[in-house]
Amino acid sequence: MTTTPEIPAVATELTVNGEPHALHLEPRRSLADVLRRDLRLTGTQVGCETGACGSCTVLVDGEPVRSCLLLAVQADGCAVETVESLTVDGKLSPLQQAFSEQSALQCGFCTPGFLMLCTALLREEPAPSGPRVRECLSANLCRCTGYAPIVAAVESVNLSTEEQS
Repeated sequence: MTTTPEIPAVATELTVNGEPHALHLEPRRSLADVLRRDLRLTGTQVGCETGACGSCTVLVDGEPVRSCLLLAVQADGCAVETVESLTVDGKLSPLQQAFSEQSALQCGFCTPGFLMLCTALLREEPAPSGPRVRECLSANLCRCTGYAPIVAAVESVNLSTEEQS
């Protein structure tokens, strides 16, 4: 009879959506798994588990990351933002509101990944061009809507920001 050697847990500190967490994790667990199972942040979706679809995109220190590919212990000491961080006091972010108004979601499975990807884009480039938005969106897959409503949603955030200026 053979036994599998026990893998010791690794102390890991994450700040998720502004809240610090001290965890003891098996080093083989993905960030997506820890977010969903340990922290109950189920907005992050896990689609392909190979990094191809982008449904699991979260921000790690402000950069979009495929959370199914990143080991949670690799994010030790980092600030992680999930889709749950976008809604404040029950109010949708301008990007979430734009997705709703432009019908940029159907089944909604890929939406959290797109929202986090576009949040990073809009922070870096508050008024990206249409081609730049399409280039950014090419990192994630949507099997329902196509991309035109998503591009329209991101562009409408640009327009509403300009109108407020």
